Amino acid sequence: MRQDPFGRSSGQGPYGQAPRRRGFGNLRWLILLGFLAYGGCYYFSNRTQDPYTGETVLIDGSIGPEEERAMGLQAYQEILSQEQPLPKSDQTSQQVTEIARRLIGKVPEVSAALAAEHGIPPQENWRDFEWDVNVIPSEQANAFCLPGGKMAVYTGLFPVAKTEDALAVVMGHEIAHALLRHGAQRMSQQKLAQIGQMAGAASGMDPQQQQMVMAAMGYGYLLPYARAHETQADEVGLMLAAAACYDPNEAIGLWERMSESSGGQAPPEFASTHPNPGTRIQTLQSLMPKALEYRQKFCRM
Repeated sequence: MRQDPFGRSSGQGPYGQAPRRRGFGNLRWLILLGFLAYGGCYYFSNRTQDPYTGETVLIDGSIGPEEERAMGLQAYQEILSQEQPLPKSDQTSQQVTEIARRLIGKVPEVSAALAAEHGIPPQENWRDFEWDVNVIPSEQANAFCLPGGKMAVYTGLFPVAKTEDALAVVMGHEIAHALLRHGAQRMSQQKLAQIGQMAGAASGMDPQQQQMVMAAMGYGYLLPYARAHETQADEVGLMLAAAACYDPNEAIGLWERMSESSGGQAPPEFASTHPNPGTRIQTLQSLMPKALEYRQKFCRM
């Protein structure tokens, strides 16, 4: 190693001190710790208890129900501008509208009953929902309900659902997503993931390392979180359908047909945002006694 006139190696700083770049390493660690502290504060200061499930969930306090409804309305208008729905006078539209009316009519009772099970006051953000439902011609076997109560059912769902009761189970599931504020929860989770990504970049990780960390976070945290949302919506939606006098048992046949229609092409459960049909059927079967109780208690035709 080359020596300077004072006997120091070229890798040393003045007076034999370590190279100054160590200071940058320490700074990176400080930045990383700062991001981790911020992420922890964000997580613990934005947790709230969900009256539908009794679980503690993450919802960013800056995302209010009004903002959710505005985003839902904007997305709904964009979808309907691109996919022309059937006229409201269409027989299929009228059938779907009637199912929606019955399900929505049971939201107050079911919300109160589920909250009472957990000893929590019921959530009532749904009182400001401006409900609307349309039927969209499409081969998709799908439906959705956006924050604020904007709903759509795709005609491709009818051959799979087959019965009005099964269709009500699907629509109840979608309404449940809006009631449970799953949209706000997903946005909050994404923000937390972004904080983690920024922390990784600040710590000096190369892009490949950051990608590995984000993949681990996805499989270990974000995907299970999404699957939990689906399970929660299955439960709340099943209770809504049962309370609205639909047969909750139709949920089992529905998911058997859903599995058949996918042709076994679904990804493994650990890599999916949804439980696989087998897991879903087992969960619904375990919920059936409770659903039948809700039907007996709340069904008034």
